[in-house]
Amino acid sequence: MKRVSLPDEVTRTRLVAVIRGFGTDRCVDIAAATRDAGISVAEVTMDSPDASSTISALAAAGYSVGAGTVMSVSEAQRAVDAGAAFLVAPHTDEGVVRWAVENRHPIVPGAYTPTEVVTAWNLGVSAVKLYPASVGGPSLVTSIAAVLGRVPLMVTGGIDASNVESFLSAGAALAGVGGWLVGPANLDTVRDRAARLVEAVGRANV
Repeated sequence: MKRVSLPDEVTRTRLVAVIRGFGTDRCVDIAAATRDAGISVAEVTMDSPDASSTISALAAAGYSVGAGTVMSVSEAQRAVDAGAAFLVAPHTDEGVVRWAVENRHPIVPGAYTPTEVVTAWNLGVSAVKLYPASVGGPSLVTSIAAVLGRVPLMVTGGIDASNVESFLSAGAALAGVGGWLVGPANLDTVRDRAARLVEAVGRANV
């Protein structure tokens, strides 16, 4: 089995702006604000209004864009058709994962325990999303990475500028940041928070 890698932009920046619940125009504005500060990867969750149109708009604008909260094969297909470069899910659905792997689409399913992480990895995924990461904290990443270091971990859930450095230094490969980053109404605040995240990632031990 030849595992499909995540897009280079994802592994290089180590940060994904997770955008949930907004329409296309607002998502485009948020993505532009985060890219201004150095986060060029966006994840649009499939439970957002007009998610497929938003993914298409961001892909056309040159973003490395993924689809999040992918809960079914049909959603995965719609996301890929819209231009998603990778897929993310909150859990490991074997049917969705097998579809993505067989069709050579990078996928990052969710897991929490070592057993769940290994189960997902053995299906051929590109990385495993440790979710909700804030519950276990960086110590959970340290414990899992100590024995499963070959598995790239994406931490999501409760990540912000105050803890992203600790999570990455503990062994996470990348981080998805949602509400704390993209929630503020003021785009200058979004831009400032994105810059703080980029600075924190630069300080992380790798």
